[in-house]
Amino acid sequence: MDPMSGNLTNPVEPPQWNSKPAWKLPGWAEPVIVATILFGAMILTRRRGYRILGGKPGPYRSYLDSSQTDSARSSDELLAYDPENEDDAQEYTAATKQLPKERRICGVLVHTPNTSRFKNNIHSRILQRFPFLIEMFYWIINYAFYRMTSILSQRLFAATGIWAVAEAHGLAVLEAEQFGWLSVLFPIQEKDVQQWFMHGHQDALTVLNKVYALIHIPGTVGFIAWYYALAPSHPTFATVRRTMTLTNFFAFIIFIFYPCMPPRLLPKEYGFLDTVRHDDAQSVWMSGKYVNSLAAMPSMHFGYAFCIGCTLLYHSGIFRTKLEKGERRKNLFWKTFYLVLGLAYPTLILTTIVATANHYFMDAFVAFCLVVVAFFCNKIFYVFLPLEDWFLWLLRAEKPIPSTGERFRELGFRI
Repeated sequence: MDPMSGNLTNPVEPPQWNSKPAWKLPGWAEPVIVATILFGAMILTRRRGYRILGGKPGPYRSYLDSSQTDSARSSDELLAYDPENEDDAQEYTAATKQLPKERRICGVLVHTPNTSRFKNNIHSRILQRFPFLIEMFYWIINYAFYRMTSILSQRLFAATGIWAVAEAHGLAVLEAEQFGWLSVLFPIQEKDVQQWFMHGHQDALTVLNKVYALIHIPGTVGFIAWYYALAPSHPTFATVRRTMTLTNFFAFIIFIFYPCMPPRLLPKEYGFLDTVRHDDAQSVWMSGKYVNSLAAMPSMHFGYAFCIGCTLLYHSGIFRTKLEKGERRKNLFWKTFYLVLGLAYPTLILTTIVATANHYFMDAFVAFCLVVVAFFCNKIFYVFLPLEDWFLWLLRAEKPIPSTGERFRELGFRI
C-alpha cells in the first residue's frame, strides 16, 4: 500500500481555527427530539373514532372507504379490510371463518396462522388505535441490526486488526477516485472541499458539523412520520419504507465485510482535518460501545437523503401525469416547495459529509447505486410476511390496518 498511497499524500498546512467550538446539544436532547417526533406521529395518525376499551366491536369502514361519512357509527367498531390502503401484498381472510392466510412467496403457496381471532385483545386494539406503532417497531429492528455490524466486523477482522484493514480500505477508495477508471466521476477531491471551508468559511463548516450530527436520525425519523401521515396511499409509503430498509441491509453487509475508515480518521499526511472532534459534532445515536465508526462505505447519510429527495419530487406531482386514487393536484406553491426541498436536501447532505471529512465521494456514489437497486428489489421483503404472521400469532396480536393519509385527505388538504 505504501507505493500506492504515497501518491495520495498531499499534506496541507493546518489552518488556524478562527471559529469557536460549536455549542453542544445535551446528551438527552436527541432522544427527546426523536421520541417527540415518533409519539407525535403516533398521535397524529391515530385511528379516530375508535376506542381501545369498552363497546362491542363490529364491522366499520373508515372515511376513505365510502363517499359518505356516518358520524352516528359506534366509535368502538373495528375497521373492515381496506384493500386500497393495505401493503405488503396481504390477502384478506374472513375474520369469521379464521381460515389460514395464504401467502405466495416466490411462486410457492404458504399457509400461515390467521391472527384475526386476536383482534379484540388489548394489545391488538392499541395497535389498531395507533397503527404507526408498527412503523416504530420496524425502525427499532433496523437500528438494532446497525448496532450489530460493529461487533460482527470486529470479530471477522480480529486476526488482522480492523483498524489497519479499515485504513487500507479508505486509502483504496481515495486511490480509486483519483486514479481508477471511475475517476472521471470525481473531478473534485474531498480535501479541496474541506480546505475551501477551512479558509474563510469556518462558521459555515461549524453549521455543517451540526447538520451531520443532528439531521441524520431526527431528519429521517421525521420524514418517515411525515410521509406516513401524508402519503397518497399506504402501498406508496410502504415502497419507500422497504426501499430505505433494504438499502440499510445492503449497507450493513458492506459495513461488516468492508470496514472503511472515514477521511477524518486517516493519518494527517493525507490532508484531512477532524472537524467533528473540534466541534464535538457526534450524534448520541452514533456514539457508544457498539457504534461502528469504521462504516464510511457507503454513506447512509446520503443514501437516506437521496431516497427522501426522490420521494419529495414524487410527492410534488410535477413529474407525474396521473395521480393516485384520492390524491389531489397540488398548487404551485407546494409543487415548488417540494421540488426545491427534494433537490436541496440531498445536495446539503452531500456537501456536509464531504466538507466534514466523514465520507468520500465514492461513499455517496455507492449509496446512490444501492438506493436504486433497493427500489427495484424492495418487494423481496415479502418473503418475511410468513415470519411476521407467525410472530404476531405468538404475540396473540392482529396487525392493524394502516391509517396513512386518512386524516389529511378527510380534511381536504393538498399538501
